[in-house]
Amino acid sequence: MGRADEAEDVLAYDRTWEGEAFTALSSSAAVLALLLIIDWGSGGLDTTRAVLWTALAALLYAVLHPPRVTAGHGWLAVGGLLREQRVRTDCLVSVRRIDGVATRLVLRDAYGNRVEFNPKVLAANPALWLLVNAGACRSRESGTLLCGWTEVEAMAARYGMGPSLSA
Repeated sequence: MGRADEAEDVLAYDRTWEGEAFTALSSSAAVLALLLIIDWGSGGLDTTRAVLWTALAALLYAVLHPPRVTAGHGWLAVGGLLREQRVRTDCLVSVRRIDGVATRLVLRDAYGNRVEFNPKVLAANPALWLLVNAGACRSRESGTLLCGWTEVEAMAARYGMGPSLSA
């Protein structure tokens, strides 16, 4: 299945992404406006400083920009500002949760692909969870999921997403 076929086969996406992207954009724009107004009010605003403040606001947006998570039958994609990463959920070899300042879920497939995203995206979007869970179950049944089945089950319990579709 090629990427063009997969793009047409999007069955679920993060429904909160638009709001988070708007918040990132409006926050960056507000910071830019404040910096420009303060600099203008102090009499120090010139072209060079305006470009510097704009670059700073653009950097803030790049940091705040949320990844876009989409899924279809057998795949999950996480898109950032510059690129999109995909894994085959029906060929997963590991599912790992990384705790820290921001909890991350890392999925790796048999083809060496890897995606990383916040597991709360799955909790907020049951359709995404169902597709990822179904793919993880197929991976377990086929024997490719070597590490992480307990994490799949723990995630289901932790986020109240119901039991996994165990074989």
